[in-house]
Amino acid sequence: MKTNPFRSIGADFPASIVVLLVAIPLCLGIALGSNAPLFSGLIAGIVGGVVIGILSGSQLSVSGPAAGLTVIVAGGIATLPSWEAFLMAVVLAGVFQIIFGSIRAGIIGDYVPNAVIKGMLAAIGIILILKQLPHLVGYDEDFLGDESFQQADHENTFSELIHMMGALQMGAVLVGILSMLVLIIWERPFMKKMSWSKLVPGPLVAVLVGTFAHLILRNTGSAHSIQPEHLVQIPVASSFTGFIGLFSSPDFSSIALSEVWVLAITLALVASLETLLSIEAVDKIDPHKRITPPNRELLAQGAGNMLSGLIGGLPVTSVIVRSSANVNSGGETKLSAILHGVMLFLCVALIPGVLNNIPLASLAAILIFTGYKLAKITLFREFWSKGMDQFVPFVVTIVAILFTDLLIGVCIGIGISIIFLLRTNFHSAIMIVHDGDNYLLRFRKSVSFLNKPLIKKELRKIPSNSHLIIDTAMSDFIDMDVIDTVNEFLVSARDRNITVSMDKHGQRRSQAFFQTNDN
Repeated sequence: MKTNPFRSIGADFPASIVVLLVAIPLCLGIALGSNAPLFSGLIAGIVGGVVIGILSGSQLSVSGPAAGLTVIVAGGIATLPSWEAFLMAVVLAGVFQIIFGSIRAGIIGDYVPNAVIKGMLAAIGIILILKQLPHLVGYDEDFLGDESFQQADHENTFSELIHMMGALQMGAVLVGILSMLVLIIWERPFMKKMSWSKLVPGPLVAVLVGTFAHLILRNTGSAHSIQPEHLVQIPVASSFTGFIGLFSSPDFSSIALSEVWVLAITLALVASLETLLSIEAVDKIDPHKRITPPNRELLAQGAGNMLSGLIGGLPVTSVIVRSSANVNSGGETKLSAILHGVMLFLCVALIPGVLNNIPLASLAAILIFTGYKLAKITLFREFWSKGMDQFVPFVVTIVAILFTDLLIGVCIGIGISIIFLLRTNFHSAIMIVHDGDNYLLRFRKSVSFLNKPLIKKELRKIPSNSHLIIDTAMSDFIDMDVIDTVNEFLVSARDRNITVSMDKHGQRRSQAFFQTNDN
């Protein structure tokens, strides 16, 4: 029995509008930060929404150009002989991703600890708030959508906040405040009780109010009117031929260049990792806790990147910011991602001039609100209550991402999680207790060479003329280093008159390992 794809359109359509409003400035900003044609970012957004939306197994993930790829993309564009050669690398990156999906490399994402995934979400939320505050008040020196600590304008996340205080644009401040007020009001309980409010997204109202305020300031000749550089700037074609000319195709002859292949595999690896991390994160915040097939996602991303490169777009990945905006706006199925892609195409083709009246301050307010929902204080309380082995990796991941970038921060978070895992295993793999001169050495779970120092320490504490029982019944694995350590102790135990025997439940297995004097 086929499922009606439009069954949740009442929730998906409003959500798609919010995703559209978030996607437009991010697509343009990431293209600007990558030193790529602005329209290439919009192409990637359209492909990410429509093509990957259709092929993906995720119900809530939204794909498009990613801030995490800007440095790689900018470097590739600068290194390769032409923009068309770069597009060839994007196409090849898609081919590599299809190969990754075919060999089932998507399983890598399953090994990222939950504390790191939640830390990544919280970090993105904090970064959104810190990065968008300057845009909220009209300080647009850095491109909208930058997530890195060191920014393109040679400032960093925190120094940018200081500089913005001396460069406030009062028109943008007014628009930003109005937009934030609308978003706050839309979240109040009395608004949620009104059925029509679910059909009209708060972010859409915020943008309409902000745009209306900008038009009033401009048309009244106010000294505080918002200048064009603080508005959305979609390329406007004068004719249909001019619009078609905004698309471009790869230079297939550049496939012979080694630099193209190196860039392609780099893009494929980084884009695949970001995608796997993103779908893990989106599955965590999905109210229905649906699970995205990772290998199918890599296949979908590969197809999307091939098409994006073929028609002049930037490389795409699953993106947390757009995906979380989709979830927070009540999206239910992949229809919201597909609709946002369709509307993005229609907007840039039919009404780019209208969209170019939207103040960046209004869009910054939406992104700040999205960030707040990702980094709520309740998330920190939740991990604090789980104990240090969860809280520390969570916080370290946040700090590392904040001061580096997403992939480096996640790797650091995983490293800290592994340290805590080893520490926990180190202390729980063995147990030694005693009653008078009777000692019990119990091996639990997997006992590796990492437990050898603790075992040696505890065995040295056993006094002469004692009795030791060794119990291995609960152990799944005992490392050969540990076996050798215990056997060495048994040799010395004879000289100290320490008798050793096996627990009756694990006697046969223990005797296969250890040379005891069990009678």
